[in-house]
Amino acid sequence: MGFKNNLINARSHIIFLVALGCGLALVTSIDRRLETGPIASNTGTQMAQFEDITPLPLAVTGASSETDLEYARVAWRYFQNNTNPNTGLVNSTDNYPSTTMWETGSYFVATISAERLDIIERTEATARIGQALETLQEMRLFDEILPNKAYDVRTGDLVNYANEPVERGLGWSALDIARMVGALGHVEANYPELALDTSSLMERWSLSSMVEDGQLIGGNMIDGNLRRDQEGRVGYEQYAAKAMMLFGFDMYRAYDAENHLMVRDVEGQAIPVDTRLHRNITPAFTVSEPYLFDGLEFGFDARSHRFATSIYAAQEARFRETGILTAVSESHINVAPYFIYSSVWGGGAPWAVMTFSGDRMDSRRTVTTKVAFAWDALFGTQYTRELLTAIAPLGDAERGWPEGIYEIDGTTNTSVTVNTNAVVLAALAFRAHGPLIRKQP
Repeated sequence: MGFKNNLINARSHIIFLVALGCGLALVTSIDRRLETGPIASNTGTQMAQFEDITPLPLAVTGASSETDLEYARVAWRYFQNNTNPNTGLVNSTDNYPSTTMWETGSYFVATISAERLDIIERTEATARIGQALETLQEMRLFDEILPNKAYDVRTGDLVNYANEPVERGLGWSALDIARMVGALGHVEANYPELALDTSSLMERWSLSSMVEDGQLIGGNMIDGNLRRDQEGRVGYEQYAAKAMMLFGFDMYRAYDAENHLMVRDVEGQAIPVDTRLHRNITPAFTVSEPYLFDGLEFGFDARSHRFATSIYAAQEARFRETGILTAVSESHINVAPYFIYSSVWGGGAPWAVMTFSGDRMDSRRTVTTKVAFAWDALFGTQYTRELLTAIAPLGDAERGWPEGIYEIDGTTNTSVTVNTNAVVLAALAFRAHGPLIRKQP
């Protein structure tokens, strides 16, 4: 076989290596700019409070127990039940045929993790992801710019959050799309044969339209007009920036956490909190979610490892102080308004539970399944094992893992979602193989 044919056959590997090289070069450049640029004048103030934190060691074991594989099969059941055969997309919650780019990214993460755990064959993984990529390539974009905020899983049509058709759409979520871009990076790392498909998809999306001056910019429909808003707060913003940097986007301001950082003491732990308002309405909150994704998917950097250690330690300290199991993050709930943010710090107070509109709803605080699995995979402490012992009986072999346990009365939060079951699979894959971006041998 000649050099030309070899080059053609290797093209997907070359595409990924070039993109990864560009991303690494950009991270290096950003690190230098953080040392010497104008924002560095703040260094040593808020960030200094994390310098003495010793990051917890990671708990990668290099193997899966039979119990781990049993848990993984329960999680994969969700995807067997909720994948649409016509589009290859997956319901956001059990039997609810709507999805976002965030949730589609979760599906890709789940599929890669299931294949790593040998729950499914590689051929099934590539077939599933390939079909979804074909649908994504054909779906109508918001204003022919970027993916809409929500789509009907059955048809791929633009919808609102009630899964009702909308002609123009809702706009786009830069955070959701960045999470999807990160998932595409994981696909390329693990399935180079799909690299041309992922590259073609990202070329179709005008990703540069959601990046401005090193920040993520969302598009929101307000009274019939498109308004561009900065998106992301400390935690989510840096996770999304990492995803975009994989493909060479300059995310200097989004990756920096210092410029909008304040520190709040919770249970004796320094907790990173954003100084900006959440959605420009309510005080920002700190939850476990973005740090879990960062560790499981990309592997912690020095800063996110310290932040995650503090956020985890505060939850363990609350348990040691009160006897109440604590594993908080954003989650669906099975009563109105159906989605909450259970924070370590939020709305100006520790352990606040907030609705989308910023109202307090502390009665719905949940010991969340995904947080229990993820902390245990990342840190593997005595406390995380206590969390898993409490959560383990909830697994439903016919439906998947529910969201968790309501703290107030110990009843089950019975909502079953793509995100929770994806994190369970990613956590179990991390325990055996390390971060998802790491290519399998």
